Amino acid sequence: MRFNWIYEKNESLQIKTFLKQQGVSKGLLARVKFHGGKIEVNQEEKNVLYYLHKGETLALTIPDEQGTEAISVSHEPISIVFEDEHILIIDKPAGVASLPSNIYVKDTMANRVKGYFIRQKYASTVIHIVTRLDKDTSGLMIFAKHRYAHALMDQQLRLKQIQKKYVAAINGHLQQNHGMINAPIARTDHSIVTRRVHDSGKPALTEYWVRETFEKGTLAEIQLHTGRTHQIRVHFSYIGHPLISDTLYGAPEDQWISRQALHCRELTFTHPLTKQPVNFKTDVPSDLREWLRHQKIVSYTQKGRLM
Repeated sequence: MRFNWIYEKNESLQIKTFLKQQGVSKGLLARVKFHGGKIEVNQEEKNVLYYLHKGETLALTIPDEQGTEAISVSHEPISIVFEDEHILIIDKPAGVASLPSNIYVKDTMANRVKGYFIRQKYASTVIHIVTRLDKDTSGLMIFAKHRYAHALMDQQLRLKQIQKKYVAAINGHLQQNHGMINAPIARTDHSIVTRRVHDSGKPALTEYWVRETFEKGTLAEIQLHTGRTHQIRVHFSYIGHPLISDTLYGAPEDQWISRQALHCRELTFTHPLTKQPVNFKTDVPSDLREWLRHQKIVSYTQKGRLM
């Protein structure tokens, strides 16, 4: 894959410094040098020590990436929300893990995306997951289609520039229509799975808006301001309102939905290569709709319903 820039500054600058400013890592430059890539200025091959001058065109050719056998191929279908040569946005169903593990080996979203890349005969088949979801959480995930896009998206993650909004059904009624849950999250003693609110944990901030209130529960829109494991589930359990059917965090199993009622509905970020703002949304899945269909509405806020 080839990327081009026109150098526009008056003062000269080394290629390696310029590429670092564009988010190109040392590791990626090493792949360019040793695995068939190329750096050209005005169509002449150069090394990273060359000084760019105003008006020169820099071209960076990144070698294709071949996937390893560590991630096997699944030919289960994927639901594509958006795709171009740099990123892939998919709508993950509940019940499918994001990445392979000792428990989930062959049919995770990573396996499915790899199968899709192979069926499409893409030159690069390495899986770059940018955002992931719990196995039983549905909704939008971002995959980068090459190492450079992944590095740029990781930078946005670190700078908290990727906005993720969720829909959740919650047990009970929240006292405020809008609120923030600011409580540190740590691992639970003697468990590698569950998390808890504890002073020893990392800072975690969750913002929510009530959208509909039912006799026995609440539908809320939620925005994460940090990205801790199980953050939404832990925070709402901590304030006494675990998600509907989230048995891991203290809720009884609901007859209408058999997994935690949580769906990543919306993503907003800057496209890593075009630098244009982008926004993606997906519909609430059928099991959450089924739960909503059986609820008696008490009220919904002026900001509007989510369904």
